[in-house]
Amino acid sequence: MKAIYKKLLFLFLLLPFSVFAQSTLDGVVLDKATGQPIPGVNVNVQGGTNGTSTDFDGKFKLSNLKSGDKIIASFIGYVSTTVSFSGQKTISISLDEDANQLKEVVVQVGYGTVKKKDATGSVSQISAKEFNKGINVTPESLISGRISGVNVTGGGAPGAKADIRIRGGSSLTASNEPLIVLDGLPLSNAVPSGATSILSTIDPNDIESFTVLKDASAAAIYGSRAANGVIVITTKKGTKGGVKVNFSSQVGVNTVANTVDVMNADQFRTLVNAKGTPAQKALLGTANTNWQDEIFHTALTANNNISASGSLFNKLPVRLSVGNVNNPGILRNTSFERTTTSISLNPVLLDNHLKIDINGNLSFGKNRFQDEGAVIGGAISFDPTQSVYEAGSRYGGYFEWLEPTENLPLLPARNPVARLNQEERRSTSTRKWGNIRVDYKFHFLEDLRAVVEAGIDRFDSNGYTEQSTESALGFQPKPFNSGEWVNYGNYSSYTESLQNKNLNAYFNYTKNLGKFKIDATAGYNYQMFQREKFQSGETRQPNPNRLTTIEPDVNLQSYFGRLILNYDSRYLITLNYRRDGTSRFSKENRWGNFGGAALAWNVAEEDFLKGNETLSSLKLRFGYGTTGQQDISAQYDYLRRVTLGTINSQYIFGNTVYKTARPEGYNDNIKWEELAEKNVGIDYGFLNDKITGSINYFDKKSSDLLADVVVPDGANIRNSGTYNIGSVRTKGFEFNVQSDIIKNDNLTWNVALNATYIDQKITNLGITVPGFGGYLSGDNIAGGNGNQVQINSVGYAPNSFFVFEQLYDANKRPIQGAYVDRNGDGKIDDGDRYRAHKPAPDYTFGFFSTLNYKKFDFTMNWRASLGNYIFDNVSSNLGYSNAGLRRDSDLSNVSSDYFNTGFTSEDNGTRRYLSDYFIKDASYIKLDNVTIGYTFDKSILKAASLRFTLGVQNVFVLTKYDGLDPEKFNGIDNNVYPRARTFLFGVNANF
Repeated sequence: MKAIYKKLLFLFLLLPFSVFAQSTLDGVVLDKATGQPIPGVNVNVQGGTNGTSTDFDGKFKLSNLKSGDKIIASFIGYVSTTVSFSGQKTISISLDEDANQLKEVVVQVGYGTVKKKDATGSVSQISAKEFNKGINVTPESLISGRISGVNVTGGGAPGAKADIRIRGGSSLTASNEPLIVLDGLPLSNAVPSGATSILSTIDPNDIESFTVLKDASAAAIYGSRAANGVIVITTKKGTKGGVKVNFSSQVGVNTVANTVDVMNADQFRTLVNAKGTPAQKALLGTANTNWQDEIFHTALTANNNISASGSLFNKLPVRLSVGNVNNPGILRNTSFERTTTSISLNPVLLDNHLKIDINGNLSFGKNRFQDEGAVIGGAISFDPTQSVYEAGSRYGGYFEWLEPTENLPLLPARNPVARLNQEERRSTSTRKWGNIRVDYKFHFLEDLRAVVEAGIDRFDSNGYTEQSTESALGFQPKPFNSGEWVNYGNYSSYTESLQNKNLNAYFNYTKNLGKFKIDATAGYNYQMFQREKFQSGETRQPNPNRLTTIEPDVNLQSYFGRLILNYDSRYLITLNYRRDGTSRFSKENRWGNFGGAALAWNVAEEDFLKGNETLSSLKLRFGYGTTGQQDISAQYDYLRRVTLGTINSQYIFGNTVYKTARPEGYNDNIKWEELAEKNVGIDYGFLNDKITGSINYFDKKSSDLLADVVVPDGANIRNSGTYNIGSVRTKGFEFNVQSDIIKNDNLTWNVALNATYIDQKITNLGITVPGFGGYLSGDNIAGGNGNQVQINSVGYAPNSFFVFEQLYDANKRPIQGAYVDRNGDGKIDDGDRYRAHKPAPDYTFGFFSTLNYKKFDFTMNWRASLGNYIFDNVSSNLGYSNAGLRRDSDLSNVSSDYFNTGFTSEDNGTRRYLSDYFIKDASYIKLDNVTIGYTFDKSILKAASLRFTLGVQNVFVLTKYDGLDPEKFNGIDNNVYPRARTFLFGVNANF
């Protein structure tokens, strides 16, 4: 017993020493390049059981440490670092980015993911840290100019839709919009009345990445809707670890960057006094009004977002985000406001065998519109010698052109300021969308996964248009020629609902067999689109009209599969297949088969190149695939239908009103538009991937084009309709390169450059009748009656300009009414019109630069476009003296282009409107954004790091084009809402 007691006493005496030998360590983990704290880093004791992770500030605490313990800090994308504990109380650990791990970027490829180095198709991904800076009201602006082959053209109106084209689009008059897949939910391109675009309801702050599937081999997995490419949007998800809160706030001052150049009041008086009649001279006013200044103003935009992410109960990753943007337009009484709420739950259960992703989103929108064409067009053309207001006017105190009887004439333009203030166009919208994804890895066969996704997108809107009882727009003569006028104050309203339901179910099997890897996917997709609209027309008028429209449901069902074969990451094969069925076509044409194959050789993995730091990456790719197009407005055009007439097509027999019934035109042979595309690409990296990039050549042909064309007399019971006609071929090159030019502890400088060349021509229009020159296309231009200035012709680019060739005098001044007799028949008629230039550019460029010096950062992005042309419709419509002197009852302003031409009249009706003089080179270089920021690492607030930014958007444009803006999507410049120049201030706080 004595021996036992002695031993216990000995242990008791040693206990204090062992306790004193153990210590607690406080530490922080930083990014070595930027000095920023890294949250979520795993910090463990080598060989021990105690470990932790860093909090939002990069801090950690370890206890029960003994001298000599090895502490390991590890985090994805960084090189793990080991430090020795020698009794210190605090420690700072810096982590270097791991170039090898950065290569392991995972990209979305449709119903799955693949490592970027193993991708075989033309796939580009851009993540949040690479997005364009500044106030991005809608998500499209995040990637403008950033991805080769992807052209984003935004509008100037608040919340305006941006037109996105991937490799030039593929169709003539069917949709050229890409398919957008949001967190696994394919979206419809349709929007309800009163909404601006399908992406305008999404807060850009919630987006994690954009992945663009550009070629058909990559996009074939989406089959019938992928002819124009696919954009996969992934939103931010919950993260493991402690709760992290981010708050961002931006304020932007939107100013008018440019206005249309028209005559000022003095110039206009000189013109009227020189060329006007006595009656017209008598109409001149005494004011000096710049009508564009009257309708435009400086506006303040605010954009706020707060988000919190982390793990509930240390097990359930969750992210919650709330955002609001209030964007008044520079055109008075226009605005866009959006409030969004999103939640993401991402639990992992059953020992990592069951992964569940739940995304729920709610968006409220408020829009205030104007009849932009009438208001802006009116401001451009209204007489600058008249005042905005007139004392005693019964039209709300505004000046209006009047007849001698004091009544309103029918032809003159109305006061544009009165239009703004006496007409309300408002709408509100609610959008609810979400997706549930269940991913189960079988316990008895862990190489096999079953994935089920169910999503819904519900988009509701309502709105109204109301005119004041004092507005000149609403006045109309009373019946029975009483000579009196009345204004009921027009009011019309609408409600509209769109619903999109989606179900994906598929199996994925992956197996590693030594150096050989198999990745196989097979599944089913069901999607239903529904639309309902209630229209109430002019309810304050006598006998108001009411109309309810329920469009037929559109149903898509598909079977799809993909097989990826990978040998040692050197030789890669991807095979895609999809069989699609749509209710838009008849049973005989309902189903389409689409597929793709891609091969890649990862040369950098070969022994003769592996480990080479000079040429550190090299992959050769070849792909071929087919995709489709069925997005047309005629949902059931193949059916023979009879429709009941509206209130305007009824007849009265006795005391009974009968509706008429009329047969509708149809096309029972309508079918898929199909695109076949081949792509050859090279992915490269130099100097241990300090410089990386890719080069792609593509050649695609769209056949059986879905186009809205004129029907020959007697061929159908309609004048025009949708038919499968012809083909379009598009060829081009893409190039992109990015590099960390400088990267050290205090200074980093990263640049990215991309360039695209596209050559697109119509190869067939399905008609071989002698003398057939093509189908007129594009919007009607202002001037004349129903004139179109674009055409689709074989051998030319879609929507080429179709014009007369102007003759010039010795001083290179255009001669009024003089055109080239191109066909030599001795007369000037439509046979002398020719195809001159096109709206789409030959080359587009993007350049992005980010410079970080200690706590300062400087970012700018440029875009350029070469070979795009614009038809200057403002000058063609208003650039001659008689445009201002049409009548003796009123006057209109004249474009300053009159000083270049001296044109006086329309000359022979419409020919002057169609002169190639008005087709102008609109190539440009734009500095889109400049932003400078400074980060305070808790030196102001102990609880948060703060970053302040100053910037300018739409900084300047270098161009030869003398119109409002050279960037016009359809190539026709008339009455456009100008893009604002925005000066912004922002603050970002991380807690």
